[in-house]
Amino acid sequence: MTAPDLPLWNPTREAAAESALARFCWTVSAVDPTAPEASAPYEAWHAWSVREPERFWAQVWRLTGVIAAPHGEGPGAPPPWETVLVDGDRMAPPHGAGGPHWFQGARLNFAENLLRRRDGATAIVARDEQGRRRTLTFAELADAVRRFAGALRAAGVAPGDRVVGFLPNILEAVIGALGAASVGAVWSSCSPDFGVGGVLDRFGQIAPKVLIVADGYHYAGKRIDCVARGVQIVAALPSVEQLIVVSFLGDAQAHADVAAQLTTAARWDDFLARGAAAPERFEHLPFDHPLYVMYSSGTTGLPKCMVHGAGGTLLQHLKEHQLHVDLRAGEAIFYFTTCGWMMWNWLVSALATGAPLVLYDGAPLPESNPGILWDVAAEERVAVFGTSAKYLAMAEKMGLTPTRTHDLGALRAILSTGSPLAEHSYDYVYREVRPAVHLASISGGTDIISCFALGNPMLPVWRGELQCLGLGMAVEVWDPAGQPIVGEAGELVCTRPFPSMPVAFWNDLDGSKYRAAYFDFFDGAWRHGDWVERTVHGGMIIHGRSDATLNPGGVRIGTAEIYRQVERLPEILESIVIGQEVGEGADRDVRIVLFVRLQPGIVLDDVLRARIKTTIREATSPHHVPKVIEAVADIPRTISGKISEIAVREVVHGRPVKNTEALANPAALDLFRDLPALRLPIL
Repeated sequence: MTAPDLPLWNPTREAAAESALARFCWTVSAVDPTAPEASAPYEAWHAWSVREPERFWAQVWRLTGVIAAPHGEGPGAPPPWETVLVDGDRMAPPHGAGGPHWFQGARLNFAENLLRRRDGATAIVARDEQGRRRTLTFAELADAVRRFAGALRAAGVAPGDRVVGFLPNILEAVIGALGAASVGAVWSSCSPDFGVGGVLDRFGQIAPKVLIVADGYHYAGKRIDCVARGVQIVAALPSVEQLIVVSFLGDAQAHADVAAQLTTAARWDDFLARGAAAPERFEHLPFDHPLYVMYSSGTTGLPKCMVHGAGGTLLQHLKEHQLHVDLRAGEAIFYFTTCGWMMWNWLVSALATGAPLVLYDGAPLPESNPGILWDVAAEERVAVFGTSAKYLAMAEKMGLTPTRTHDLGALRAILSTGSPLAEHSYDYVYREVRPAVHLASISGGTDIISCFALGNPMLPVWRGELQCLGLGMAVEVWDPAGQPIVGEAGELVCTRPFPSMPVAFWNDLDGSKYRAAYFDFFDGAWRHGDWVERTVHGGMIIHGRSDATLNPGGVRIGTAEIYRQVERLPEILESIVIGQEVGEGADRDVRIVLFVRLQPGIVLDDVLRARIKTTIREATSPHHVPKVIEAVADIPRTISGKISEIAVREVVHGRPVKNTEALANPAALDLFRDLPALRLPIL
């Protein structure tokens, strides 16, 4: 293990100098007198990027080669926009009074930018749990998108119409999203582990014209049918004029059953054939034209429908892929995700860099082959491997040692998100996965379809820390009174506009839902809802969600501070912690309650409880030690895999969970009801 005062990883001098971020600094420094010296530290470049947002984002546009409708020809032609930023001094919903607007006058198409490469090299490899492998070259992908877009136009789909997918993570999902973007339609997707209610809570709000469903998928060794749910969904969505059925399992009878019930149904291949003769055509639309509708988790009510614009999504993803990940054309990038998580959208954008995508559909740790994701990484020569913090923690618990069992010679970066990456997971990666890898914990959210803090190919990796704030992201840490703080935990806020802010919430004409989500807590700043701390290295530590922050005796504690210690213990698979309100009057307080899911055969006895408490106390403080520790057989989590602390907290307090359809395993909530150990007076 590396000493605490030493980084776990440092880039070589050559690799840092050859990174796209270094080239960006040298190029911009040479042409912009306001920019820092090329060799200035990253902090200076970050400060410049938020101080001069018009200059910074214009340079990102130019140096990443964004394709847009030209305003003129030749070296002296004006840029394809009239103004980079309007009302950039105001943090407010973009379509509210005086809200920020980016790149006014520019017209572009998202799909055109992702399909700029047209050769015979592999563009997408799609693998699944059953061992199937399908591929598309860049030329084949562009042709499939052309045909799908042509068929959409023939079906009457126009800019602004919604095209949605209820799909596994497969080739057809990428083709569908890019075909919709070609037309200027809005894409939205749910993974097939959503129940009918969860899908309707999302798609029902946006009234799609076209729905794509798969006949089914495999997960954890089980074959799961989607046809019956697809029929129910279509029946409940009167706006759907065209249903498209993908034969992922090859179930011919399923197609026949759908066709017998729904006259709107068409097979995927038959639908594409309708666009076979259509010319390639990309609708050039304003910078903030809607591209995606993304959804909040919805555990406290109907999911919020966040509308993301084409230009902001593209520009932000190009910046993150090329400058922060150092992704290069030809390098394979993988992210373990589903079509219901924003990391799928983030992954797809890597096509704009000319990087082939590696898709995987199935369980990440199937009992038949727990190392399947490392098989994929080795066999597809993955350079950038993305996953969740939970996956890395579980891989460590299961004793996976990829550095000894797989050839990961092509792997140079591992990305982790979804929850804070524990310090022991940093150690695990460098000990058992790949000692020379660049490990980047990244954090942002569906709300911004990108990151506030993430990796940097020119900086060291410190245990437990996100390396840096993203360029162009004016992130600060504030106390509850709205004052900036350093060296202690507080609210993550962003004080200046950035291009990937949602352009709107769906059906929120006056912007009130948008303002309530981000701007009501602090005047003039985006409050994200993360409880974080800046570090002496210029990085960030995430302590958890601020709405799940614990407050025993008036001391605010991030839940991740407890998870980091508990999940080091080999007996514990995973855990969830909440604050239980107890007492009355002057005796009112919050006590910490910890629930643990144990390894098979382990019993939670007094000895193990004592070890858990000692581990937490010695690594944190007496305030962090739970008053109650209970074992449970399962822990509720959202469809995207995040544990749901708020849902458990509501159940423990006898309050209803408003939308259990947002949970992947809602039955797990019953494990937390009426537990004898929690029977104290509730506030």
